[in-house]
Amino acid sequence: MKQIGVGILGFGTVGAGVAKGLLENADALRERTGLDLRLARIADLDVTTDRGVAVPAGVLCTDAFAAVRDPATDIVVELIGGTGVARKLVEEALRAGKPVVTANKKLLAEAGAALFSLAAEKGVDLFFGASVGGGIPIIRSLRDGLAGCRIEKAYGILNGTCNYILTAMEKDGAPFDEVLAQAQKLGFAEADPTLDVDGFDTLHKAAILAALAWGVRPDVHALPVQGIRGTLDAADIAEARALGYRVKLLAIEKRRPGALELRVAPTLVPAESMLGSVSGVFNAAMVKSDLDDWTLYYGRGAGRLPTAATVIGDIAEAARNLAAGTHRAVALPAAADPLPILPAGDVVSRYYVRLSLKDEPGSLAAATGAFAAHGVSISSAIQRGAPEGGFATVIVLTHEARRADLDAALAAIAALPASGAAPRSLGIEDFAS
Repeated sequence: MKQIGVGILGFGTVGAGVAKGLLENADALRERTGLDLRLARIADLDVTTDRGVAVPAGVLCTDAFAAVRDPATDIVVELIGGTGVARKLVEEALRAGKPVVTANKKLLAEAGAALFSLAAEKGVDLFFGASVGGGIPIIRSLRDGLAGCRIEKAYGILNGTCNYILTAMEKDGAPFDEVLAQAQKLGFAEADPTLDVDGFDTLHKAAILAALAWGVRPDVHALPVQGIRGTLDAADIAEARALGYRVKLLAIEKRRPGALELRVAPTLVPAESMLGSVSGVFNAAMVKSDLDDWTLYYGRGAGRLPTAATVIGDIAEAARNLAAGTHRAVALPAAADPLPILPAGDVVSRYYVRLSLKDEPGSLAAATGAFAAHGVSISSAIQRGAPEGGFATVIVLTHEARRADLDAALAAIAALPASGAAPRSLGIEDFAS
């Protein structure tokens, strides 16, 4: 039986899970692949902390470049993260003709074109199934299962930290900062949660899905992104629930006439919809295609073992290809004539708006006049509760409107003498066919 050595770079949460899976499920891997996948190297700056995995003697080292160059390492698994040393290690492995498996969404979103070009040039694999959705097989589904379909829309709840926070805010009515602190204490949020709560983690994942669906390579630094910090509070979540919706941080991807809509924003979704029912740290992606209509992918989007399961699946595929002397030259497609990304101001959607208006005659009329003046049509307007401090809360739902027109209307309303706190707005997605 052919033996193939696996080198893991990064012995953190996921790296330890991959090592555990390779060691404890070695028999199953041999049966399913016909290969002996051997743990050759694990590189990490910290090789003394107990990760709960009994690693064979001589496997651990502190030099990741030495682990890549080791002749015993046939497949390199990059689990360090970021775009600094991780990129150098991936490039070194590819130049050496060694297949690479990574879960690094930031690296792929920002430097994927160059890395896949290098992989094609060297004739080696570069797999990334765990980069989006952890243990959810959304990458393989778009790459293989839906390869014969035209993708029309894709929505994703792709960050477990944000979904946990939004779920807890709805359940307990607690403020964002309190729930974030709880999530950090439980290990669901990082000490610095910026990438998660400000939407950038979801944005990197959305860019990868868009590349798979439409062959675009967008500049992630130019894409519209809005996180959950400072954009909504428990009152907005309660209002949404009263209207039959839940708030989710959503990756929204749609093929429009002549352009792609690609953005990340906290969004109202129907409470009884498939995505509306996704709670806690779970992730989900929903894809609509011309042949297969709607399909849903649901599961744990992060964590030691779920993510490790997907990484090991990629390792197994890379090992089969290596043993057979074949490879996927380009695993992330690039369209010959990619569609442009729709500017944020041209996005058309329904909107939820929360206004604070003086409790006096003419206040609501002035606000509705501002909406009308900027071409935003109102579906409904409801005053919530008794006025406090002389100001009333008014919830407005709009018909479809351009984002730029809504922003102009809200700016005009904020400038009214009758306006109190700054207006808040969130998009609405009803998942209509």
